[in-house]
Amino acid sequence: MSTKELIVDLSKVDFDNVLADIEYIRRVNPQRHEMEQLTAVVFEDLENMCCVGYKDISDDEFWVRGHMPGMPLMPGVVMVEAAAQLCCFFAQHQNLLGVEMIGFGGLEEVRFRDAVLPGQRLILISKLEKLRPKRMIISRFQGVVGDSMVVEGIIKGIAIPVNRLSKAEEQG
Repeated sequence: MSTKELIVDLSKVDFDNVLADIEYIRRVNPQRHEMEQLTAVVFEDLENMCCVGYKDISDDEFWVRGHMPGMPLMPGVVMVEAAAQLCCFFAQHQNLLGVEMIGFGGLEEVRFRDAVLPGQRLILISKLEKLRPKRMIISRFQGVVGDSMVVEGIIKGIAIPVNRLSKAEEQG
């Protein structure tokens, strides 16, 4: 894979210099337990609006037992969730959208190119492409294992109306 294809040249990223470990990620992202799909964030570039993090895939992931028995493959939807969590971490950490919570708003041009297996590290890269404060972020993302791009696409994040949803839950 040519580094020209990647949003960030990974040879210039220090994976031993963790900027945000799981405890720090939990201060920014709301996902918990089985839905936590980031292990660490290791790079942020505010000038180019990009970020790099990773998910270390273990044998204990919630999907291993059933997807697929005897040949566990990380589901594509979980790969995309990991990318979404990186994009949201960056946007929330930098307060780009100016909202309490960001949720899925859409996906475009998503391509799955290779398998991700237990024991591997899924490196995630995101780059903010468009920002509509208080409304939406659009980011390009890539997932890499070793020297192979395994997933790429465009993800949209939208403001989640936390107060309105909390009130509706209390009433319902």
